[in-house]
Amino acid sequence: MKGISSMATRALLADLATAAATTAGLPRVEIESVGGIDAARRVAAGEQLDLVVLASGALSELAGSGHVVPSSVTPLVLSQTAVAVRAPLSRQATPPPGPASDDASGVRAALRDAGRIGYSTGPSGTELLRRIEQWGMADEVRDRLIQARPGMPVARLVADGEVDVGFQQLSEMVGQAGVRILGVLPPDCAIDTVFSGGVAVTSTDPAASAVVLEFFASEAALPIKAAHSFSGAPTR
Repeated sequence: MKGISSMATRALLADLATAAATTAGLPRVEIESVGGIDAARRVAAGEQLDLVVLASGALSELAGSGHVVPSSVTPLVLSQTAVAVRAPLSRQATPPPGPASDDASGVRAALRDAGRIGYSTGPSGTELLRRIEQWGMADEVRDRLIQARPGMPVARLVADGEVDVGFQQLSEMVGQAGVRILGVLPPDCAIDTVFSGGVAVTSTDPAASAVVLEFFASEAALPIKAAHSFSGAPTR
């Protein structure tokens, strides 16, 4: 079986696919993870796939356009957006800007102070831009915004020094070399993304695909999700 996903869930899905095959005796799914825009384009083009895992909005569009079976769409995980800076810091270095409070004011201050701000091509990046516009800061920070190239995690931009502060899903930041995670965005400006799975209409075995997807959404999968810094599956 074949699947496709955005980069944000690549490590999680690899482990879920292994668990489904080895502990639950289900068919093995080989999931290719690419940029979310590219994944949606390939599904829409009719590529032969069995499972599709994307941000819920993108998956709903594909279901609405007849490329994913609507009744199969299942929420899998919730991902919080985190803030990261380059690490390690030298003892002489001035700590880079980051949220200095537990509300949106600290995030706005970090945006004002940062020389270059990294954000993703995915849903967290889209929502960050919307927040910046909402806060009336678009003109102030526009020239300092740097979008990660498709398929490249924002953490790489941070680690390589291309940006001073980066915003992306926590799951994309955890375990990345050369970055220090300051934390997730405060509750009053949190950017949370729900990733859902669905059976592609091109699936060669939709019944088996649905069973694998059911395992991905089951309680048995919760420890794997937690290990990858995702919250458990929200309700449908």
